[in-house]
Amino acid sequence: MTDSPDSKNTSAFKHKDQYYRDYLQLDTILNAQHMVSSEPGNIEAHDEMLFIITHQAYELWFKQVLFEVGAVIGIFSQENVAEKDVALAHHYLNRINRIMPVLISQFDIIETMTPGAFTDFRSYLNPASGFQSLQFRQLEIGLGLRAAERREFGGQTFHSRLDQRDRDAAHKATEHASLLEVMIKWLERMPFLEHKDFTFSEALKNVVHEMYEADRERLRNSDSPADGIQQQLDQIDKTEAGFDALFDAEKFEALRREGNLRLSMRASHAVLFIFLYKDYPLLQIPYRLLTQLIELDENMAIWRFRHAQMVSRMIGSKIGTGGSSGHSYLIMTADKHRVFTEISNISSYLIPGQFIPALPDGLAKKLEFNFES
Repeated sequence: MTDSPDSKNTSAFKHKDQYYRDYLQLDTILNAQHMVSSEPGNIEAHDEMLFIITHQAYELWFKQVLFEVGAVIGIFSQENVAEKDVALAHHYLNRINRIMPVLISQFDIIETMTPGAFTDFRSYLNPASGFQSLQFRQLEIGLGLRAAERREFGGQTFHSRLDQRDRDAAHKATEHASLLEVMIKWLERMPFLEHKDFTFSEALKNVVHEMYEADRERLRNSDSPADGIQQQLDQIDKTEAGFDALFDAEKFEALRREGNLRLSMRASHAVLFIFLYKDYPLLQIPYRLLTQLIELDENMAIWRFRHAQMVSRMIGSKIGTGGSSGHSYLIMTADKHRVFTEISNISSYLIPGQFIPALPDGLAKKLEFNFES
């Protein structure tokens, strides 16, 4: 006797009954807080429990963030990314950006511990340190932070603070494509930069030159002091030169070879196109996706800054338990360890709406919802 269609469908929902404690493995989680200060011969420090639980909570959230980043990388690793998958990736990135403020707010909790209370058990922690958080290093690598862009502490890389197992895991993370890398490839495949006789880069370059020439003409006819006019003319020349580098393949590739840029020229044009024409329906989700990447960079920087402030509050100028300069190193990474700065910096090339080149009718229709056409 064969199963009926209905029985086959319902069999997928058959499972072992779950009990809340067992499903969440609470026996493991709630017994994972071992206070070193409570060991025989030590003096128990009350706030060590808070310190342990806060850091364990960080690691659990890091695991969730890594899970979401991995899913987004998987989506954009596809040769053809469907529009619905772009929306799904935006959803996952938005979730990460809702988690990050939770991570940042945990500093408010740990800072209820006074510097004196931390001193009561700090000596028991050596040489354990947040620098040894493998998951945070995997997150940095997964987002796209390269070894050459890292700021060393104590003259050494973070690998020197890891044991062999974690060093191997960190190295393995570098073997996979990062979020930035798959995003660059996706942007390069965007089909809207050319349409019949229309080329976005040429149209924008022409408009920009006309716009700046109009600014020069206005200044030349101005009654302002000559020195002031010349200063403004020099500024226009510099700004226009910045635009020229964006559209000059030779200059652009020279900057990439020097390590100043990671986005390709085409990927940069795609980001600018999305930012300028974001109100077209088909570009709304890509625009929101890119802004989520910018927000993620900002959230990571805020987390590092708050971490630095907390370290300064707790230990002042002392060397950290991991042997680093603590506060000064963390402050430096908040600024230098950003990944998506080229996407946020594209705002430098935005122009007033009245100067944005009009799209050909055929291309404009492609960017609308089908029912509008």
